[in-house]
Amino acid sequence: MENSSSLQTVAKKITGSITFKSMVIGVLILLMLIPVSMVRSLITERQREDSLVKNEISSKWGESQELSGPVIVVPFQRVEKVDKEVSRIREYAYFLPEKLNIVGEVVPEIRYRSLYKAVVYQSDIKVSGSFLHPDFSRLDRQPTLIEWENAFVSIGISDMRGIRNDIVFNWNGVEEEVSPGSNTHIASSGVSVKIPLSAQKQESDGYTFEFDLRLNGSHSLFFTPVGKTTHLEMSSAWETPKFDGAFLPEQRNVTPQGFTAQWNVYNYNRNFPQMWTGNTYDIHGSQFGVHLIIPVDHYQKSERSVKYAIMFIALTFFVFFLVELISRKRIHPLQYLLVSIGLILFYTLLLSLSEHMNFNLAYFLSAIAVVTLITGYSHSIFKEKKQTFLMGGFFSLLYIFLFTVLQMEDLALLIGSIGLFVALAVVMYISRKVDWYHSH
Repeated sequence: MENSSSLQTVAKKITGSITFKSMVIGVLILLMLIPVSMVRSLITERQREDSLVKNEISSKWGESQELSGPVIVVPFQRVEKVDKEVSRIREYAYFLPEKLNIVGEVVPEIRYRSLYKAVVYQSDIKVSGSFLHPDFSRLDRQPTLIEWENAFVSIGISDMRGIRNDIVFNWNGVEEEVSPGSNTHIASSGVSVKIPLSAQKQESDGYTFEFDLRLNGSHSLFFTPVGKTTHLEMSSAWETPKFDGAFLPEQRNVTPQGFTAQWNVYNYNRNFPQMWTGNTYDIHGSQFGVHLIIPVDHYQKSERSVKYAIMFIALTFFVFFLVELISRKRIHPLQYLLVSIGLILFYTLLLSLSEHMNFNLAYFLSAIAVVTLITGYSHSIFKEKKQTFLMGGFFSLLYIFLFTVLQMEDLALLIGSIGLFVALAVVMYISRKVDWYHSH
């Protein structure tokens, strides 16, 4: 009996010691990493589903579009002598326009599939400009035979499924037939136009061209500056554009009603010349244009918020622990666990509600639900209004802080760091007189 009583006394001292309770709380915090990672996985899964739906909508409407060209392509043959054997090699020469003018209007639209949405657009693009007559004397490879009769213009269009009009290509005021296929390495897909060129025409003589293109796409619209002088004007009713690529617009105006932007790009701004032969140059490093972005969506905000989950749990446990020490009312580890599960449920509530309503409203409802739940549970533990109000105020400040951090994207790190510093300072101040060696 004495041995049993001694063991009970030792066990009571161990379980009642601050050190033991601290170790238990530390283990609980580590265990809560598991449900936090599960919430993160859930957010990732929903994001993946969102991306799949967007890709499915884009595949049927039109992917992100890139317009390259027009470029004159002239086949030629040259003689090469190797070991007394003479062979004819067929190659292509590429000539870029002197002037390229593009005017585009982008009409955006939101397409929904279940809970998910994607931005698509229909664009009306007017392209015009001029070429000089191809001058082979300025090329590094001199031809033996120029196939003027096989010359054509190549226009690169990244997703042909997005074309929504019968393209009429005017060459020097005469309509020329447009055929599918870019027929050149400068674009993997597009259209081509056979054009009448003559060896007798002088280089100083020029050619004019123009065509209209109605093009469906999604997410973004980009252009390649193939002109010696490329001028682009773009307008849209979309209020959140992201200008991107090798060049930013010289002039832009973004309002809640939409945006307008203008670019001017010159041949010495890019890394390829006005003419070349073979596969010497790749023109696809100089694209520029616009992304039609949806502002930071609820999945991104939910993902950012869950990064603070462990901090919330650790601070909550420590506050409960301090209140337990000060009030000398013991809190069972299971009660700590239940409170932490309530904190985790905030993120699942936020994720699920934000799929059906505005994120800020979803955050408000989720925070109110969790704060009310844990505050009420705290009252059942402490049995005193003062401590209950203390816990309610603590949780309210915690979620107000998180909401502030989520709203300030650019200042999130600064605000978060300051907030953590203040929280640590407050905890250190409150706990400064605690006798950590005392056990009860």
